[in-house]
Amino acid sequence: MQNIPAAVAETVAFLQKHAIDRPPVVGVVLGSGLGMLAKKMEVIHSFPYNAIPHFAEATVEFHKGHLVYGTIAGTHAIVMQGRFHYYEGYSMQQITFPIRVMKALGVQQLFLSNAAGGINPAYKKGDLVLIEDHLNFLPDNPLRGVNNAAAGQRFVDMAAPYNQLLNSQLKAKAGALKMNLQQGVYAAVMGPNLETRAEYRWLRNTGADMVGMSTVPEVIVANQISLPCAAISVITDECNPDNLQPVNIAEIIEVAGKADEKLSELLVAMIKRQTGRYKT
Repeated sequence: MQNIPAAVAETVAFLQKHAIDRPPVVGVVLGSGLGMLAKKMEVIHSFPYNAIPHFAEATVEFHKGHLVYGTIAGTHAIVMQGRFHYYEGYSMQQITFPIRVMKALGVQQLFLSNAAGGINPAYKKGDLVLIEDHLNFLPDNPLRGVNNAAAGQRFVDMAAPYNQLLNSQLKAKAGALKMNLQQGVYAAVMGPNLETRAEYRWLRNTGADMVGMSTVPEVIVANQISLPCAAISVITDECNPDNLQPVNIAEIIEVAGKADEKLSELLVAMIKRQTGRYKT
C-alpha cells in the first residue's frame, strides 16, 4: 500500500476486505438534505459510519451517515451520505479523514456538495452555485499540528483550490442540460447558529456570495493530497440583512431536497462524461 498514515491504511484494509474489491475512481460528499445521488447508484455495499474503523459518527439528523460503494453511470464510485462538522465537536482531522481514505482507495476526482445561505442578492432558493473560491472563517485547520509526512506536505498552495478543469466541465455540462449553474465565493463559518444581520453584511463586504458550515476543510485536505475537487452549493435560504426572515430548518431541508434532483442529474452527467477517461 502507498505511503499513507496508519489509521488510513487500517480503514482502507477494512473496506477492501468487506466489499471494495475494485477501486472507486470518483468520490462524492453529499451535504445537508442532499441524498438523491445515492439512489441513482448501482449499490454494491453500504457501510454505516459507526461500523468503519476511525470514522466519526454523523450526529446531524438529516445526514444519513453511510458510506456507499457502487457504480454511477458505469463508473465505480464511493459516496458519503452526510459529512462531519466542526460544530458537532469533531476535530478537523476527524472531519477530513474520509477524504484521505477516498484518495487511498483510488479516487481520482472528488465532488462535494452543501446547503448554503445565499448572501448574493442574485441568488434565489433552490439555485445551484459552483464554488469558484472560498473564504475560511473556521477557527481551526486540518493541517494544524505535528506534520505527518505520510499525510502530505504542510504548506499547501491554495491559489486554485477548486480544480479549474472540473469547474469548466461542470459549467459546460450544466449548459448542455439547460441548467442554470451560478458561480460564487463560499464562506465557511463554525456554526451551528445562523448569522445575524450585521454578520451577513460583513460577510458580503468580505466578498462572500454564500455561507455554510462545511466543505472548506475537505477541500484543504484534497489539495494537500493532490486530489482534484469541485464543489456545488444549493442555496436553501436568502440572507438579505435588510429583510431577514426567521429561518425554519425544516424548510431549508425541504428546499435542498427539491434542488437535489437537479444536482444529482448534473453530477451523474458529469461522471458519465468522464467515464471513458477513468482507468477502472
